[in-house]
Amino acid sequence: MTHSIEPAPTIAPSKGLIALLAISCGLIVGNIYYAQPLVGLIGPQLGLASNRESLIVTATMLGYAVGLLFIVPLGDIVENRRLLVLTVSASVPALLLAGSATGSHLFLAAAALTGLTSAGVQMLLPLAAHLAPDRIRGRIIGNVMVGLLVGILIARPVSSLMAAAFGWRAIFFLSAGLMALLAIILRIALPERHPRQHHRYRDLIASLIEIPAKTPLLRRRGLYQAAAFAGFSTFWTAVPLLLARRFEFSQR
Repeated sequence: MTHSIEPAPTIAPSKGLIALLAISCGLIVGNIYYAQPLVGLIGPQLGLASNRESLIVTATMLGYAVGLLFIVPLGDIVENRRLLVLTVSASVPALLLAGSATGSHLFLAAAALTGLTSAGVQMLLPLAAHLAPDRIRGRIIGNVMVGLLVGILIARPVSSLMAAAFGWRAIFFLSAGLMALLAIILRIALPERHPRQHHRYRDLIASLIEIPAKTPLLRRRGLYQAAAFAGFSTFWTAVPLLLARRFEFSQR
């Protein structure tokens, strides 16, 4: 099988397009973190025992991991704009289900689906890289990463304040509306990008095992980052419960 090398673009994407990619990253990644400060509210209302409330965060993260493994690689096969719009659109029913769930099993399923569809954020970063000329690629990826990091940082306080004012379900309904609007905007504003290289899906999935097996540096970096992310997630899942129950902090 022959592979064609995708040429780097020579014209930089507009500032408006980079801003859209950054904002999109922030909005999508927020879906993964909205529930973290709300587990103490969601769990009791849905009948989850206190020692199982962390499943709310776990289900979201497991869904996200599955999306990273099995959906994001499709970006090397499927036209990128179409794939991204479909993924963002699929988050709308997942968020609506989370906001309207009346039982723990239904909510956990919705949380997993929300995490799964939030993998779209990891399609935006490669798209930004492909749209950027070599000379400014690092700067453009950095600008888009700012949106991603801001989304991670403000998702928790935003959801907590929303819960204090309107109840915990409000943030999921609000985000569903934002995702529907975002899907329309991305469909209109993003350029098409067809992968130039012809990969088979099974080969891409197999490479997720083969490449780390052959690359010790990648294994070490992956281990470092897995440990860091585990600590990050554990801390931000436990702290809201501790502040609310031991120190009687409100959501506000």
